[in-house]
Amino acid sequence: MNRKKLQKLTDSLTKNCKHFSKFEVKCLINLFYNLVGEVTERQGVIIGLDRNAFRNILHMTFGMTDDMIMDRVFRGFDKDNDGCISVIEWVYGLSVFLRGTLEEKMKYCFEVFDLNGDSFISKEEMFHMLKNSLLKQPSEEDPDEGIKDLVEITLKKMDHDHDGKLSFADYEQAVREETLLLEAFGPCLPDPKPQDLKATTENW
Repeated sequence: MNRKKLQKLTDSLTKNCKHFSKFEVKCLINLFYNLVGEVTERQGVIIGLDRNAFRNILHMTFGMTDDMIMDRVFRGFDKDNDGCISVIEWVYGLSVFLRGTLEEKMKYCFEVFDLNGDSFISKEEMFHMLKNSLLKQPSEEDPDEGIKDLVEITLKKMDHDHDGKLSFADYEQAVREETLLLEAFGPCLPDPKPQDLKATTENW
């Protein structure tokens, strides 16, 4: 990317991205192109991080291991659903992922947990996510029973309108009362320590 183009992209992303400084945005753009590799920009060719490259970053840098959650995080970044994370989606996505406000993180986590995109987290969705995130004990006869119990406990705690599923309003109210519930169904954010962009990106 030539200097002029880089400058223009940096300026426009900095204007719309309140969590990163201009210098950080520029670093993230450069990092993106390093990760993507030397791809010549041609008409009609999408330049971006595909699912595998992105999952690799989530795994190596943020220690994520749950395939379903990583897949959902990818979808959270890939706003236009073209199967690739563009440089703009990369910077905006990392802005929320690394430094988002509680409001932004609640929206993001809810989208990750709403597996079928119907604006509710159903019992089935909770079951699938919790099943993946809990360690099975060899002594347990039916580990699924324990997960079903956990789903019921979670609903009791978070389902404020008692309709048997979580709307965003239910989820938001529960998280505001107890912020630990933000990632109730699986780790989809980095560790809550303040994100030092330099240290994080050095791992890439």
